[in-house]
Amino acid sequence: MDKITLETARDLILSHTSPIRSYDVTPLEELCGRVCAEDVYAPADHPSFSRSAMDGYAVRAEDIKNASPDSPAVLDVIATVYAGDHTGKFAPCTAVRVMTGAFIPQGYDTVVMQEDTDEGEERVSIYRSLRAFTNYCHAGEEFHKGDLLIRKGTLTDRVHIFRAASAGIAAVRTVTPPRIGIIATGSELDLAGTPHIEGHIYNGLMPMLCASVQRFGAECVYCLGCEDDTVDISETIQGVIGDVDMLITTGGVSVGKRDLMPDVFADLRAKILFHGTDIQPGTPTMAGVYDGKVILALSGNPFAAIANLDYYFPYIISRLTGCESLLTEEKTAVLADRYDKVNRLRRFVRARFADGMVYLPTDRHFSSVAGNLTECNCYIDIPAETPLNVGSTVNIRIMRN
Repeated sequence: MDKITLETARDLILSHTSPIRSYDVTPLEELCGRVCAEDVYAPADHPSFSRSAMDGYAVRAEDIKNASPDSPAVLDVIATVYAGDHTGKFAPCTAVRVMTGAFIPQGYDTVVMQEDTDEGEERVSIYRSLRAFTNYCHAGEEFHKGDLLIRKGTLTDRVHIFRAASAGIAAVRTVTPPRIGIIATGSELDLAGTPHIEGHIYNGLMPMLCASVQRFGAECVYCLGCEDDTVDISETIQGVIGDVDMLITTGGVSVGKRDLMPDVFADLRAKILFHGTDIQPGTPTMAGVYDGKVILALSGNPFAAIANLDYYFPYIISRLTGCESLLTEEKTAVLADRYDKVNRLRRFVRARFADGMVYLPTDRHFSSVAGNLTECNCYIDIPAETPLNVGSTVNIRIMRN
C-alpha cells in the first residue's frame, strides 16, 4: 500500500472505533481516573444551612456597628451552638456562641471572632464593628441544588470526588474501562525474569505498552508473546479478539522475511485499513479490522512503537470513552537546541518542553532506543524536508505521564 498521512490513518481507525456502551456504578473510592457516563447534578444545596467560618459569636451587624475597645457592644449570650447542632433562635441585641462550622440561626448575619471579644459566657463584650456577612458561610456556598457537579465525558479527579461526596452521592455511573490486548511477535523476545538466551533480548516494549494504555485508564487484559509464525500469531489473535475493545501488536510489519503481519491479516481475512504512513519512525505501521475490532500493528522497534502509539491511542480511547480530555495537548514552542537533520519524511523527535522552550536532552534518536524518554515529555512534530535552527518555532505534542 502507498504511504498515507498520519491524519488519514487516524481517521480510518476512528471510522471503525465505536464508543463503549457498557457502564459501571463506581464507588467514590474507585472513581479517580474514570470517565463519567452521565451528567451528575446536586440534589440539594451544600451546605444546606449558613455556617460560622470560625470560633466566635453570631451577632447582627447592626447591633455592633459602633463597637470599639473603648466602647464595646455588650450582648446577652442566649445559646451555644457546636458543629453538628441545628438549634438556636434569634433575638435582637443578643449573641449566640458558635464554633467553626456551626449552624448560624436565621437573623444573625455576622460572626465576631472570639479574639475580638472578652469571651463571655452569659454576656459578651465585643470590641469591634463588622460589616454584615463577615466570617459567615452562606447556605449553598459550595453549590446549589441542580448545579452540574460532574459533566458526562469528564475524566474524574479528586475535586469531582469531593463534590460528589459533599452532595451525599456515594457512587457515580462511569464508562466501563476499555479492554486492550497486546501481542508481541518475535522469536527473539524473552520475558523479564527468565534465563537469558544468547541471541535473544528481553522484551521491554510489551510492558511499556501496557503501562502506556493504563495511563489513560484502560485495562490491559492480555500481554502475550508469539513466535515468528503466521499460524501462532493468527490463533493467538483469534483467541483474544472477542474479549477486547482493541488489539495492539508489535513487530512483523516491515519487509523482512519474518515480517509476517501482512500474512496474518490475510490469514484472518482482516480488513486492512492502511500499511505505511508518512512518519519516521514507524513508517511501516499498519492497522486493520478483525471481528469488528481494530488491530493496530506497530513496529517492534521500541521508540517507533511508542511514538506511534502516543499519536493514535489518545484519539482511540477518547472515541471509546467519549472523553475529550484524553486527547493529546498540542502546542507551539521555540527550539532551544540545534537539530541539523533535514528529514525526508515527517518526523517525531523526542524532546523536553518547559516555559515555552523545547530542548533536546539526548542526541540518541534511534528508533530502537526508548530508555532516554525518561528525560522527555513531548514530541517535536517536524514536517518533511524542513530545516530547523535554534529559535525556530516548532509544533509539539505533549506526552501523557
